[in-house]
Amino acid sequence: MKPYDTHVTADPFARSVSAFETLMCTLSGRDASAWTHAELEEHLDAAGRELLRQLLQDHLDLRAMRAAEQVRAGSGPVVVGPEGRARPWRESGHSRWLASMFGLVRVARVAHRGPGVSNVHPADAALSLPAGRHSMGLRRLAVTEAVRGSFDQAQQAVERRCGKVLGKRRLEELVVAAAVDTDDFYQIRVPVPCSRRMPLVVQVDGKGVVMRPEALREATRRAAAKAVVGGHRGRLAPGEKPNRKRMATVACVFETRPAPRRPHDVIHPPGGRSGERPARPGPRAENKWCTASLVRPPEQIIADAFDQAQARDPKHLRPWVVLVDGARHQLGLITAEVGRRGVTLHVLLDFVHVAEYVWAAAHAFHKPGTTEAEAWAAGRASRAADQMTAQADRAHLSATRRGAVDACHRYVTGHLDQLRYDTALETGWPIATGAVEGACRHLIADRLDITGARWGLHGTEAVLRLRAVVANGDLDSYWHFHTAREHERLYPTPDQQDFNRTV
Repeated sequence: MKPYDTHVTADPFARSVSAFETLMCTLSGRDASAWTHAELEEHLDAAGRELLRQLLQDHLDLRAMRAAEQVRAGSGPVVVGPEGRARPWRESGHSRWLASMFGLVRVARVAHRGPGVSNVHPADAALSLPAGRHSMGLRRLAVTEAVRGSFDQAQQAVERRCGKVLGKRRLEELVVAAAVDTDDFYQIRVPVPCSRRMPLVVQVDGKGVVMRPEALREATRRAAAKAVVGGHRGRLAPGEKPNRKRMATVACVFETRPAPRRPHDVIHPPGGRSGERPARPGPRAENKWCTASLVRPPEQIIADAFDQAQARDPKHLRPWVVLVDGARHQLGLITAEVGRRGVTLHVLLDFVHVAEYVWAAAHAFHKPGTTEAEAWAAGRASRAADQMTAQADRAHLSATRRGAVDACHRYVTGHLDQLRYDTALETGWPIATGAVEGACRHLIADRLDITGARWGLHGTEAVLRLRAVVANGDLDSYWHFHTAREHERLYPTPDQQDFNRTV
């Protein structure tokens, strides 16, 4: 006798429908009518997430059921593995776990097999399943929370949102893996075009991060080991470093609309402003782009900044302004980069740094906070540096006070070609490094300078790069790019019959 066809015709989403009806019954029952809005939110948060998880599970089961039907019918193409060998046999019932935004689900799929070769699962490529258990949506949530606060706080935030699907150690690993494509992303990203009237501004600075001993640079590690051998003291000597930080290099590139100003718009004249002419506002950064790294050398960060500027102005039609704090090694690297690219630069020293030296010299002659000190600092910036030393000689200053004057003299005379503030104010360029210092504070201090934190190298670098992506407003675009790259790495050929094993 010919057997009856036993093809299953039940609704594949019956469990989701049942879960939804159960939720409706609960909300329409007598108990729910006595709940406060907070209790309703709490119940819907848990039950709603379970409903979404069940919907995802039912959809995955439906896919698996259709694939199994193809196996029973003997239809479908012959799958060829990544090494080019065919898999003539097919076997259903193979499954793997996937930790999603809504909880754990099981993905059942058909394994294509062959003699002496590994199994291939076409459904993995169709779903673009990750190499590990955690979904891309869960990974993005982990990244979003980890770059915002500590890893402990991030793990707790993910648990509140998705349930117990991710541990702290695995979260750190996912953050490191999520940052691998940042360099490639910015190499192909095309900046927004801008008017040639708007100058390009490049700023570079450094910021130290407290590291674990094994993550320090070799010279710092040797200095720290030497200090340990010398024994612990109650406190460090003046000028002595604790040798526990690794320097990160930060650079930013932005455009600005020219904002011409007068000297008195920047620093008020002796006796204060009259009030008849209000101070003109300075230029504001637009389309700011930041990059930072603890691993890559400063010359690479500076080259990346110049690459960004080059992409914005490939024909060098706009004025390029570089602002630095006077560090000699940075100036040397910038000079080398300028020579390699053949671009004309206007290098300016951060006015705030210059002002600090001038104020220190002013306090050598006058008491801090007095109008005499203010008048000296306001007028001295435009005078010849040798007049400072001449006045110091006439005043017969003590060694300590004379040291402040000599330091200001050396600083000013060593950077005379970078003090053209008259040209900068007239053309409306910025004269201070506030943008990159703000980037240092936002990218590094607000996240990596948490009290008591000691960082490893790979985790710190990943957090720093991803924070730069977020600060640039590129997280959405980057995540699409990273997801596509992950798919290419796992399933490298566009042919639907070529797959890599993910389990």
